[in-house]
Amino acid sequence: MRTIELVGYTPGSLGRIIELHGAYYAQHWDLGLYFEAKVATEMAAFLGRLDPTRDGAWFAHVDGAVVGSIFVDGLEAEVEGARIRWFIIDPAYQGLGLGNRLMNAAMDFCREKQFHRVYLTTFEGLTAARHLYDKHGFKLCGEEDGSHLTGRSSLTEQILACLLTSDEDRGL
Repeated sequence: MRTIELVGYTPGSLGRIIELHGAYYAQHWDLGLYFEAKVATEMAAFLGRLDPTRDGAWFAHVDGAVVGSIFVDGLEAEVEGARIRWFIIDPAYQGLGLGNRLMNAAMDFCREKQFHRVYLTTFEGLTAARHLYDKHGFKLCGEEDGSHLTGRSSLTEQILACLLTSDEDRGL
């Protein structure tokens, strides 16, 4: 069995994660150029302002190849909560527990940084991912029309959140 390592940024990681998002969401959700460009633009901006005191990025590597990722964007952690972003796993490596390892790394980071709330956006119908989010304490907070990403009305974006500490735990 190959060893899967979780590491920080390495050259080429950005391009590989954009490729994984572009290919997966085009094939399974009919999201095309607009979506892939949005992922690329937002991820590049995030990495350009990455602050290790509040932000995290983990890349799953197998034999030096990037096969997955997860990010924590803590820029608005005090107001909106920290945001989980760009969580994806190469389909060839799904079902091996890698998603759980990545999610554990991100949530451990959020607890270490004492973020009180963590949220993410996903799509209705991503059943395996939703199961993992539920397992880590995320609850559905809202739904929005996701047609702005595709031009189709059949895509529903979901906002999920997880409270890591109560106001009482934080002395409020």
